Amino acid sequence: MARIYLLTAAALVAGLLGGLFYMVVAGRSDDVFAACRTTQIAGGSAAIGGPFELVNHEGETVTDADVITEPSLIYFGYTFCPDVCPLDTARNARSVDILQEEGYAIQPVFISIDPARDTPEVLSEFVSYMHPDMIGLTGSEEQVRAASQAYRTYYARQESEDDEFYLVDHSTFSYLVLPDHGFVELFRRNVSAEQLAERVSCFLDAA
Repeated sequence: MARIYLLTAAALVAGLLGGLFYMVVAGRSDDVFAACRTTQIAGGSAAIGGPFELVNHEGETVTDADVITEPSLIYFGYTFCPDVCPLDTARNARSVDILQEEGYAIQPVFISIDPARDTPEVLSEFVSYMHPDMIGLTGSEEQVRAASQAYRTYYARQESEDDEFYLVDHSTFSYLVLPDHGFVELFRRNVSAEQLAERVSCFLDAA
């Protein structure tokens, strides 16, 4: 009798493990980018990104469909940022250069979180300096806030009595968004341009 119980228990354990293995493998097989991912997003990648309506650096009202026509590396920052934003944006621009030299189509996108100062004219000068293919986006406070919330970014203006000279606290992730897949990965600022290009190329090859 004990032998029967033992065999039954072993069969149940084997069945549970087999089912778990199937779910893990099946779940991974549905993700064409599984081999490329290095981050885990709460709620999955579908929880980040979505529609937006903003104003580009040429003064035109555009939507996400107008902007993300090819793989895009998106960064939320502001042009008056004294250190982090210029470094991160330059890193992204360099990685785009590397990828383009390797034959990949990709564009850098800069979304301002400081619409009061980052007018289309200001953005135009900024993005033309950073990269010839960079798209600059701004808009009303409501439009910028909606885009930020869609990508789950954080920003907050520091208290200041000066309406011209102030700092804005903000998150510093860069987002890879593909036209047919939406958001697929985020990158932290400690990743070099070369590492970023290598990781992005994995997603582009898998798409």
